[in-house]
Amino acid sequence: MTNAADATTPGPTYLDSASSEPLHPAARATLLAALDQGYADPRRLHGPGRSARLLLDNARAVVAEALGVRADEVTFTSSGTDAVHRGLLGLHRARARVGDAIVHTAVEHSSVLHAAAWAPGEHRSVPVDAAGRVGVDDVIAAAGAGPTAVVAVQSANHEVGTTQPVAEVAARLDGTPLFVDACASAGRTPLPDGWSAAAASAHKWGGPAGVGVLLVRKGARWVSPFPHDDRVDARASGFENVPAALAAAAALQAVVAERDETSARQARLVDRVRAAVTAIPDTDVVGDPVDRLPHLVTFSFLYVDGEALVHALDRRGFGVASGSACTASTLEPSHVLAAMGALTHGNLRLSLTRDATKADVEAFLAVLPGAVAEIRADVGL
Repeated sequence: MTNAADATTPGPTYLDSASSEPLHPAARATLLAALDQGYADPRRLHGPGRSARLLLDNARAVVAEALGVRADEVTFTSSGTDAVHRGLLGLHRARARVGDAIVHTAVEHSSVLHAAAWAPGEHRSVPVDAAGRVGVDDVIAAAGAGPTAVVAVQSANHEVGTTQPVAEVAARLDGTPLFVDACASAGRTPLPDGWSAAAASAHKWGGPAGVGVLLVRKGARWVSPFPHDDRVDARASGFENVPAALAAAAALQAVVAERDETSARQARLVDRVRAAVTAIPDTDVVGDPVDRLPHLVTFSFLYVDGEALVHALDRRGFGVASGSACTASTLEPSHVLAAMGALTHGNLRLSLTRDATKADVEAFLAVLPGAVAEIRADVGL
């Protein structure tokens, strides 16, 4: 069946930047230029090797400046997930004589949860409130419940956008290292204070996929949890993708320079969405309305199947997400929404790209009520 909106929608509008932001023009230009110069092994002493090493060092310096860290605190990994695993497990391994427990919030990304479950020792999950925010006192109590190797608190939630009190937690940990998954926020908001290790993912800010960033604070105790590899950076393994790292750095530099204007514009558009969707009956907008990522909003519809809604909106020319943000390929119920006590089915996550316009948002809002009503009608409502 062809809906009238199918014929009138001019083309697909991508509203899933929380999964992956389209490649930034700065990244594209840099990647193409670097492919001809960054192919060699940066460990080698010949000319092409030295050229590749120079590009890799330059990429590290640019990322460090953009994130407000030291260049020697930056490591390029094969993905954001790889950076999460190395950061969290490296802190954990370095504290083996102190304790083996990992404390984490209940709404961490699956990469954190899987790493915590894989590591030897117990892992303690800290509950969150209805907005998806963890309580500082609750984290400190969990960390003090027994010998603790590391605490993990994300900078902002990847699924509902709520920011977390990272600096406040860090100020009270009394020596226990803090790991911060900043994949959802890096480039969009400044890094919070107090972390011992942190992780970011380039494709979230418009860099190429397959580039993660691991940050290990100077002086932090960190030991590689994986076999050693004789690379330029001892915290990483495998042949560095020098052109991609340089492209990721170029994109990050560009988005940080544009951040204030982009964030303000996106926050206004998300406010418009949050207000508009409440007019649809039996709709719950989740996440903190103020202390949140500027580009992201999630809402749930009673009596609606999330997968069906994604397909309905895709037919109307809009690419959005449903299910858990970290297991969306299987559309498993969201552990984040469950931890918040929110409706876990019929949810939709909209995340704006840097180029999203008011016209894009208004067009989406124009077709959303009809798509929801259509699905509800199909089940007899």
